[in-house]
Amino acid sequence: MEIGSHPICNRVLLCCQRYSIRPFSSSSLFNVHNGLYAEHSPIKQQMCSSYNFCTPRKQVGTSWASCLQEEFNWPCLDYKLHQRKKLSRQTVVRSELVGRGTPDYIHPSTEITLGSKVRGLCFYAVTAIAAIFLIVVMLVQHPFVLLLDRYRRKAHCFIAKIWATITLYPFVKIEFEGLENLPSPDTPAVYVSNHQSFLDIYTLLTLGRSFKFISKTGIFLIPIIGWAMSMLGAIPLKRMDSKSQLECFKQCMEQLKKGASVCFFPEGTRSKDGKLGTFKKGAFSIATKTGVPVVPITLIGTGKIMPTGKESTVNLGSVRVVIHKPVQGSDPEALCNEVRNIIADVLQQQS
Repeated sequence: MEIGSHPICNRVLLCCQRYSIRPFSSSSLFNVHNGLYAEHSPIKQQMCSSYNFCTPRKQVGTSWASCLQEEFNWPCLDYKLHQRKKLSRQTVVRSELVGRGTPDYIHPSTEITLGSKVRGLCFYAVTAIAAIFLIVVMLVQHPFVLLLDRYRRKAHCFIAKIWATITLYPFVKIEFEGLENLPSPDTPAVYVSNHQSFLDIYTLLTLGRSFKFISKTGIFLIPIIGWAMSMLGAIPLKRMDSKSQLECFKQCMEQLKKGASVCFFPEGTRSKDGKLGTFKKGAFSIATKTGVPVVPITLIGTGKIMPTGKESTVNLGSVRVVIHKPVQGSDPEALCNEVRNIIADVLQQQS
């Protein structure tokens, strides 16, 4: 491509002359025209050095990035500032020459403060120390629990409630709404909640109900936490394994028939943006087959305190737990839609 054959190329040449930047070849200009971003990642630094168009003259204090930013209004990064950590690593750079992204979209960057990191460190220190002491109590009482209360395991659930309360109390304020809607501890039910954060499990444990969580098999291998989950009767599940899913389904049915309750996150995974995901029908199929009520629970605020992917931090904030009236039905799909709408309405009002 001839350098003078495109108006944008002419503007780039004039920009170089204006700021006394070292001339570059037509091949390098061709790469700029085709959308080579000015972000200085390691790969792009190597590309820049090979094409020799990102290095300004030493006597001139203006960089190539700032030249493009002033002349073309490109949101570029300056390499020296990037090295000095003056610019966020999460800054998104886009090219307006080509349609390789949505021009008006910039992914929001979440600032992680020192206070959030310190609170996160303290959070895990508190939960670890509490777990070490309480696991001893669970081990001592475990034989008696198996003999006297094999399915509900109320004594173990009470210890889990103490552990969750001790962990959350210094960091999170929890507000409960609709506690009168909780079934009695002896009534089996399917508890269904939205899933925003790692804190959701701690929050639900503070309710003091003897329900079984469904957890990945790898969690059971973690010392202390895995042992406690085994003694609580948590149900293991291998994702993407149809045999394991069928076995999990059978165990849930058995627990409910024996008088225990089961807790599900029907979204299947934590929400990354706080929005309610699609519900899977497994929990509602189990509820309709066993004839037990479904108790919808809406958790608000856990995702902001400990966002998904940033489990090492704890931000300031409070959690609101809304327990809705139990619902029943014979059609799993209709029951699934009804429960999701109940939770979605509260989340929409809160936003």
